[in-house]
Amino acid sequence: MSQQATDPLVALRRDLHSRPEPAWCEFYTTSRIVDEIERIGVDELHVGRDVIDPDARRGVPDERTIEEWRERAREAGAREDVLDATEGGNTGAVAVYEAGDGPTVALRTDIDALPRTESDDDDHYPATEGFRSEHDGYMHACGHDAHATIGIGVLEAIVESDFDGTFKVLFQPSEERGGGAKPMTEAGVVDDVDYLLAVHVGMDHPTGEIVGGISGFLATGGLEATFLGEPAHAGGKPEDGRNAFQAMAAAIQNLYGIARHSDGGTRVNVGVVEGGTATNIIPEEARIKAEVRGDTTDLRNYMLGRAETVVEHAAGMHDCEVDLETRTGLPGAESDDELASIVTTVAENVDGVTSTLEYDDLGGSEDATYLMNRVQELGGLASYVGVGTDHPGGHHTGTFDVDEESLGIGIEVLTESLLEIAETEP
Repeated sequence: MSQQATDPLVALRRDLHSRPEPAWCEFYTTSRIVDEIERIGVDELHVGRDVIDPDARRGVPDERTIEEWRERAREAGAREDVLDATEGGNTGAVAVYEAGDGPTVALRTDIDALPRTESDDDDHYPATEGFRSEHDGYMHACGHDAHATIGIGVLEAIVESDFDGTFKVLFQPSEERGGGAKPMTEAGVVDDVDYLLAVHVGMDHPTGEIVGGISGFLATGGLEATFLGEPAHAGGKPEDGRNAFQAMAAAIQNLYGIARHSDGGTRVNVGVVEGGTATNIIPEEARIKAEVRGDTTDLRNYMLGRAETVVEHAAGMHDCEVDLETRTGLPGAESDDELASIVTTVAENVDGVTSTLEYDDLGGSEDATYLMNRVQELGGLASYVGVGTDHPGGHHTGTFDVDEESLGIGIEVLTESLLEIAETEP
């Protein structure tokens, strides 16, 4: 299940795994990444506010939470210069290596963890080997510790190679909140990139399997609706009330009844329902939070528009008002065939690779789509690469773990793919 912990990259992954940090609080993680980048040696290193547009961030914790995580990172040994550069939760880093006149190629990794308690069962490898999360209620349950490690491994391999061009590695914060890629995009970190690869481990692909181009990213949107009615005694004067729960129930029922679309797949889910105080009071206020998704950004917009209509008319049916807030979330994206083909062709000659797939559908959402779209809009190519890893628990579960054998496989596949891309310029 694992390489020896004496392997420096395995040791790095375990260090990051033991100190997971949530979105916009990745202070220790950023500091460790900076340590490794400086050890390798690059031409440019940009940290924190230099790679983030603060105004484009979303899902940022309150100041007290940010400072608590910042102090925790300081106590764990995070560097003061990095803590200064990332003050206010502007975390993340970009390394730039320049070696010749070839194209600019980039690798995107993500670095944040999840608010999830990690298993301490006897058969959970991080627990038995002593690198289980030290931060109660948080863990690397999606492999971002492996992603950051792979990014460092690929950077070192490229620096030691005969690479011709400019190579950038993006260590992106706040993927789990869908909030980090857009601020990096708005900061212009990929505006000069000709070819971009993003990477993710697992996703139900076993160790030794490589997916050259993952597509099928669902564009997302969300809404929050607060229904406002009039309270009354449920037994004595029910006719005097305007029942916010009836409006809410009508909205929920009909949100799930939105017609599907012939252009592709769509999704809707009501995930939060709140309100009410007692069984004998007609409730005057109720709130829901819901999300919609679509195979494309246009399909997401269709679902969001229909959801607005449903909510507004549900309120009107029951003589209630509604405060409605909607937001567009992550865009869709497609991996470019040319890059996916290069990755799978390269992977077939890498030790440890047992199978390859040129394409697969994610069936979910990822904020790397912001970066991919920007590169493609500016005339470049992008692909989202899957590096298989055996994981005993599913993603986002307390028993999730990464087969450390997949680290070396991912590093070699990505390194050789980037070298091939720079040489052939598809």
